[in-house]
Amino acid sequence: MTSASIDLNADLGEGFGRWRLTDDEELLSVVTSANVACGFHAGDAATMRRVCAAAAERGVRVGAQVSYRDLAGFGRRTMDVPADELAAEVAYQIGALEVFARAAGSRVSYVKPHGALYNRAVWDEEQARAVVDGVLLAGGGLPVLSLPDSRLHRAAAAAGLPVVGEAFADRAYTAEGTLVPRTEEGAVVADPEAVVERALAVARDGAVVVSREGTRVPVRARSLCLHGDTPGAVALARRVRSRLEDAGVRVEAFV
Repeated sequence: MTSASIDLNADLGEGFGRWRLTDDEELLSVVTSANVACGFHAGDAATMRRVCAAAAERGVRVGAQVSYRDLAGFGRRTMDVPADELAAEVAYQIGALEVFARAAGSRVSYVKPHGALYNRAVWDEEQARAVVDGVLLAGGGLPVLSLPDSRLHRAAAAAGLPVVGEAFADRAYTAEGTLVPRTEEGAVVADPEAVVERALAVARDGAVVVSREGTRVPVRARSLCLHGDTPGAVALARRVRSRLEDAGVRVEAFV
């Protein structure tokens, strides 16, 4: 039996008004960390309040999933936002979620960018620093969840913030260790067994995945993202967690 441990995170609260994209209640019975949309790519006040309450009830950690201001594009469109403006908007989103987390008897425990901002902060030093400035402006020294060795992780570590490496079991990687854009064919791994096997490999001993270019890419992380907006997401998440636990992996939050 292995003594390895892994955090399972998922993007939740991705609805608006009467529209809901993710099955938040079911996913909260599987994951240990909830990346809650803060109103810029999805989510609204009522949704944030509901998800924070449900997460607190189940002992799931609440994270602020911050984004570019892009409701129409679900935060996945490329945007050029001035650094000072982006920092303020990141702090704004964290602060909004903190109100509902505290009302539920919990708190915001970490920050994770979403979509285009997540991918941009991997390589864009200015945008990465702006995200970090926003986290610092919000206060609390919150951990930052992102791809290992990204510009964002380097900027967060330089600012004294804890950094947490993240891996994706259901996404294709480039030779540089970044995620293949969703606009490109093959960006999402569709085979459930392949997703489960990669999750096991990452959790137990770090993984070496084959990139789309055919090269071997090392993937080491403390948290594993399970996407909630794909068909069969809940069943796949349960399958991943069950196989991890059967293999002796402790599934627990990183904070």
